[in-house]
Amino acid sequence: MALSKKPVTGMKDILPKEMEIRDYVISVIKDTYGKFGFTSIETPCMENIANLTNKQGGDNEKLIFKVLKRGEKLNVEAATTEEEVVDNGLRYDLTVPLVRFYSNNAAQLPVPFKALQMGNVWRADRPQRGRYRQFMQCDIDILGEASNLAEIELILATTTTITKLGFKNFQIRINDRRILKAMAAYAGFAESDYDNVFITLDKMDKIGVDGVMAELQEKGYGDPAQCEKYLNLFEEIMKSDDGISLLMDRLGDFLDGDMMTSFREIVDSVKATKADSFELVFDPTLVRGMSYYTGTIFEIAMPEFGGSCGGGGRYDKMVGKFTGQDVPACGFSIGFERIVLLLLESGFEIPKAPSKVAFLIEKGVAGEALCEVIQKAQEERAQGRQVLVARMNKNKKFQKEQLQSEGYTEFVEYYKDPLKN
Repeated sequence: MALSKKPVTGMKDILPKEMEIRDYVISVIKDTYGKFGFTSIETPCMENIANLTNKQGGDNEKLIFKVLKRGEKLNVEAATTEEEVVDNGLRYDLTVPLVRFYSNNAAQLPVPFKALQMGNVWRADRPQRGRYRQFMQCDIDILGEASNLAEIELILATTTTITKLGFKNFQIRINDRRILKAMAAYAGFAESDYDNVFITLDKMDKIGVDGVMAELQEKGYGDPAQCEKYLNLFEEIMKSDDGISLLMDRLGDFLDGDMMTSFREIVDSVKATKADSFELVFDPTLVRGMSYYTGTIFEIAMPEFGGSCGGGGRYDKMVGKFTGQDVPACGFSIGFERIVLLLLESGFEIPKAPSKVAFLIEKGVAGEALCEVIQKAQEERAQGRQVLVARMNKNKKFQKEQLQSEGYTEFVEYYKDPLKN
């Protein structure tokens, strides 16, 4: 039987050119997130199937690559349900593994715990541009921080990273699941229908207001008056210069005032300290598909890609499903594969590392002459070069050999006698 040269459908080989860019993106991500205090962890690629199918992952639970039991534990002939033959599955995201990891190791971790995870995940999805069945995810999460400082830090860390990768003019869309619920309650929808109403609302950018109205009525979620009241509210917000204040005035007791104050503080804090490369936008139609989100949600909108390029939110109830005790948690995931795709398509070239230069100064150089050397070193550093300023050893040859072993490729020598310079 001849071996097949075809890769697994929806998964791909990575050629050297792309691998260079992937490695570069990973290095920028780790360096930038490290400066925000996030520390790297790693979890296994497989999880217990019960953890992956706990009704927290939305539609992703339909896309799990499931793993059969092995050896004597596998009895296909006698099995009557899938649970009898499956015990593990490939992880479909990094949040479920993180929560399981934290539940097992919380006693050994600081509070709050700022985690950085990078690793492959698998979904039996339909492959398309920028989406594969095996793909890298990059998540940062803060566990144990109940205040909105978690959201502010996550947004600023993520946007700083994307900006460092060369992207500009992107948006961070922000909303809150509690705002979504308050708007649905205001319109008069049954609480049991909220999740289904939100699924339809999430299609707003594709089918428009009229399409959402038609689908809500077609599926029996509220009468025409309720649907109209609901969608009119969205249109008013979109036309308003301050949608948050409009909601606070309009919804009254349907909204928690403290929650809205905290939400506004997130928006104001990010806007006051953000770079010019992105815009923070309150978007009341933002839903996010995962049912484990309990509060703030956000998403990266990138015009170059024509869609979202990452997202996240607060999931304060998820740890409690493992331990019985809730722990505040919030996370943000970057669309790593889509970022790499955009860089490849744009002809991106990895910036060359600045050369390392050593200024070697003879012992007799002092006073004004020494100041001139230091000034020159500062000018070079301002241009991004790494400059070492050191006194010249008697054995200059050996000194240079040592510096070359540390990556120094250029040497400038300064002597007391100007003719030697």
